[in-house]
Amino acid sequence: MSRRRGRRSVVGVDVSYSPYDPVVNDDPYPVYARLRREAPLYHNSDLGFWALSRHADVAAALTDSALLSSDHGPVLDEGAFGPRARTFLSFVAMDPPDHTRMRATISRGFTPRRVAALEPMIRQIARGYIEEAVERRTFDFARDIAAKLPLDVISELVGVPPSERAGVRRSTSALLAYDPEGKIVEEGVKTIVSLGDYYRTIIAERRAAPRDDLVSVLVADEELTDDDIAAFLFLLIGAGAETTTHLLGAAWYWAWRNPDQRAVAFGGAITRWVEESLRYDTPAQGTARRLTEPTEWYGTRVPAGAKMWLLIGSANRDENVFPDPDVYDLERDTGKAISFGAGRHFCLGGPLARLEARVALEELTRAVSPDYDIDAEGIRRTSHGNVRGMTRLPTTVKPA
Repeated sequence: MSRRRGRRSVVGVDVSYSPYDPVVNDDPYPVYARLRREAPLYHNSDLGFWALSRHADVAAALTDSALLSSDHGPVLDEGAFGPRARTFLSFVAMDPPDHTRMRATISRGFTPRRVAALEPMIRQIARGYIEEAVERRTFDFARDIAAKLPLDVISELVGVPPSERAGVRRSTSALLAYDPEGKIVEEGVKTIVSLGDYYRTIIAERRAAPRDDLVSVLVADEELTDDDIAAFLFLLIGAGAETTTHLLGAAWYWAWRNPDQRAVAFGGAITRWVEESLRYDTPAQGTARRLTEPTEWYGTRVPAGAKMWLLIGSANRDENVFPDPDVYDLERDTGKAISFGAGRHFCLGGPLARLEARVALEELTRAVSPDYDIDAEGIRRTSHGNVRGMTRLPTTVKPA
């Protein structure tokens, strides 16, 4: 199917929206504002999805797993959305009871105690990459810090030996590479096979000799197969690494664009810096669901089986919830932001992502002067429809 822009407004106003449109990817928020005002239920007939963009609608949809099923996965892409999504996307492409059982098992690897215990390791990794970057003065923030830290943390969780982590990072870079239409490039498809084989080797080792790591927690559940565990490890790359990478990039970029807020951030408001960045430029812009029964929104009846696109990025800029939503303001109340979803599928790794971002930003504010600079011409963004972030973020710093 062609990824044409599509043009259809349910309420009779001419609006055009596609998550694969390069213009939208560059700055989707004016388009989201029009959708909220003029087409709160939007139908893209070319791509075959219906979108909800208002905070009230998105928040309600996220918590209604009976009406909006996750069994076709959260990814909008053609070929990814379907009944086989659980093969690659683990429990985020399941409904109860399968989702309940598997999430309960995986949760044992993400207890508050386990996550908190990771802080010294995360700080050591972050400090190492930051020191290397600051020594060079000019570096790519996205590649040299934001992408490396989350992947190394996941490798630590999984039990990848330090000597093999660089290879895993290279494989993951290929896996997360997309063409201009948002499809995984051919090299990424090959990587799925090789990385899957590598993870199965680790799974076999933990079955033979368990350790104190996440894979050992998973293999202890006799109902989980090797395929179940491997699918979850792939999910960690996207849900646990890519989104954290883009959260760090957003915090770094928007603080640079807003010097007054940068001063607040460097003054110690690290947690608020993380939370406002999550709201203002949400890494996971949307999530897909399958509608289980005919439902009416705004006078239009949507048929059962429809592909629904829940625009989290738009909901977090809804003016009815967040005053002056297009202002980057670390003083605002972000309590109603839904950056990590809601309901049964609230992001299990959300606390870990927040911890990684807080630690990295703490180390950065100690290591560099607030007057860092970014080469805006050198910025490159991901073209993937579900995720918004920067793959290139050229930065120049002065040591603190």
